[in-house]
Amino acid sequence: MLKLLRVYLEELIQISSYGVKYMRMAFATCVQLGLSCIEEIYRIGGKLDLLITLKDEKAKNKSGRIYLDDFSNKHNIPLLKINNINDREVINALKKYQIDWLFIIGWSQIAKSELLKTPNLGCIGMHPTLLPIGRGRAAVPWAILKGLDETGVTMFKLDEGVDTGPIIGQVKIPIEPKETATTLYKKVNDAHITLISKYWNDITENKVEMISQDEALATYWPGRRPEDGEIKDEMTISEAERMVRAVTKPYPGAFYRTTNGIIRIWTAEISDYVKNECADITIKLKDGYLIPTEYEFFEGEINE
Repeated sequence: MLKLLRVYLEELIQISSYGVKYMRMAFATCVQLGLSCIEEIYRIGGKLDLLITLKDEKAKNKSGRIYLDDFSNKHNIPLLKINNINDREVINALKKYQIDWLFIIGWSQIAKSELLKTPNLGCIGMHPTLLPIGRGRAAVPWAILKGLDETGVTMFKLDEGVDTGPIIGQVKIPIEPKETATTLYKKVNDAHITLISKYWNDITENKVEMISQDEALATYWPGRRPEDGEIKDEMTISEAERMVRAVTKPYPGAFYRTTNGIIRIWTAEISDYVKNECADITIKLKDGYLIPTEYEFFEGEINE
C-alpha cells in the first residue's frame, strides 16, 4: 500500500511539474547514429531514464561502434550492458524503470514480441531508407550500389516485422553522382538528429501520429558481408568505382585480390586507358582501369 501511494504521489508531482504525466524514456544503441540522437535529446532539453548498449567486448568491429559510458556518467543515466536486446535483464530493467517508450537505433538484433510489448507505449526505431522502400540491411551501401538519386531516414514504431511498423516521420536525402558511404552516412546521421528534434515533444506528450506503410510499395534489401566488396576482373569500371564509393569508410572497404596479397581500396579513379603511368597500382577491368588513390596492401589473406 505504501509503495502504491509513493508511486501515486510521484505521478502527481510529475503532472504538476510538466502539465502532463512525465514520460519515462529509454534508449538502446551501440553506434554513432544512436549517440547523435541521444546528444540531440539532451541538447533540446530532453531526458532519458535508461541507456542500453552492447557489452564492451561485443561487435568491436561494427561500423560506427561507440560506447556510452562517458555520456551515462556525465548525465547520471543508468547504463545497462547486454548481449542481446531480448535478454531477460532488459525486460526486467524496462519494468523497473517503468519505461513508456524505448528507442532502438542502429541495433542489428531483431526485437521480439515480449520486448516490444514491455514498454508501456512501445518501441521506436529509425531506418535509413524511405520506408517501405529498402527494408532490411546495409541501407547506405545499397543506396549507392543501386544508383539511387534519393534516399532518406524513416522514424517508425517497431512491430514484429522487419521495418514494417507505422511511420512517424521521414527525412529525404538527395544522393549526389559521386556520393560515398562516408558522405551519405553523415547525411543519414544528420537526418536522425532532425527527426529526433522534430518529433521528440510529440512523443513525450503522447501526441505522435502514425501512418501505416503501403505494402504494395515495399522492397527488401539483403544484408552485406565484407567479402561482398570484392572487385573482380569481369566488372566494368563503372561497377567497380561504384563499389568503392559504396563500401568505403565507415564500412570495411572494397578490395582486390592479387597474386601477392590483397589491396584494400578506400578511394579510386577510373579510366578507359592507363592515363597515369606513374600510378602505383592500376587494376585492369572489363572496359578500362581502376586506379586506387587511397588504399592499403596486405600480404597473403586477411580476415574479411
